[in-house]
Amino acid sequence: MFDQVDWLPVVFIGLMSLSFLIYAILDGYDLGVGVLLPTESDGDIQSQRDMMIYSIGPFWDANETWLVLAVGLLLIAFPEAHSIVLQALYLPVAIMLAGLILRGVAFDFRTKAASKNKRTWDLAFKAGSLLATLMQGYMLGRYVLGFETGVTSYLFAVLSAVCVTAGYCFIGSAWLVMKTTGQLQQKAAKWCSNSAWLTVIGIIAISITNVLLSPEIFQKWLGVPQVLVLAPIPLLLAFLFFTCIKYLRAVPVENDYGCWWPFASTCLIFVLCFLGLAYSYFPYVVLNQLTIWQAASARESLMFIFYGAAIVLPTILAYTAFSYKVFWGKATKLDY
Repeated sequence: MFDQVDWLPVVFIGLMSLSFLIYAILDGYDLGVGVLLPTESDGDIQSQRDMMIYSIGPFWDANETWLVLAVGLLLIAFPEAHSIVLQALYLPVAIMLAGLILRGVAFDFRTKAASKNKRTWDLAFKAGSLLATLMQGYMLGRYVLGFETGVTSYLFAVLSAVCVTAGYCFIGSAWLVMKTTGQLQQKAAKWCSNSAWLTVIGIIAISITNVLLSPEIFQKWLGVPQVLVLAPIPLLLAFLFFTCIKYLRAVPVENDYGCWWPFASTCLIFVLCFLGLAYSYFPYVVLNQLTIWQAASARESLMFIFYGAAIVLPTILAYTAFSYKVFWGKATKLDY
């Protein structure tokens, strides 16, 4: 029978991981839409940019709540790990926050600025989205390698930055396929197909690096009988990519049938990749440095915030689900 010292850190690493996963999916698609905003200045392109912004308008700000929750749980439940992570990633975190702030400012100003300035704020929104996605990918690359400081580590982090950005473009364009119609939907289908291949490269690179990184992770994935039990995961990933790309090549589909499938499949891909990382790293919160039990706060502190999390997390889930229910369907013009 586990006592509180044993099970509380497991509960909190689960809550924190769930928050990061939901953030990667929900804010991932709206960051991807921001990165994909076209830069041309003619009227048709401006109307397409408007529709792209309309598609994420009711959701994008609330999506960032999950990042705040995840980092808050890291700080309160695993303060020693928070110190190590932030010390190693202080600069990219600062740049990411600058990008997120720029997105917020640009979104508000584009709705209130004179028409001649709207494109400027759209480009600012795109720049903020690109900064945030690149930094998140860079931080993932640094984290995967345990914050090593060699040249190879930094080059891998740069590759991760590009591929994570492509992954966000993948899920963002899949969102546009579901939420838009006509010429914009067809363009989104092409964006989605192109970004899928870079996403595949990123998944393969991180998977190989994980397996080669430590004998423990190698044994988890390629030992017997684990390799037999886990073999369906890459097969399922391949199936999801194949069916998604096959659908995208058929867009536009009559009556828009199945327009939800690319987004649903990308969400499942994100979930599988995240579960794979979690399986590889558990019980470490910082690879080969700190386990969740070593990094956890005092039992009394964890128990206190457990009651708060039991109220806050369902509340956030409820209003998130409600907002998506209210604004479900094809994107329409937003009025302020």
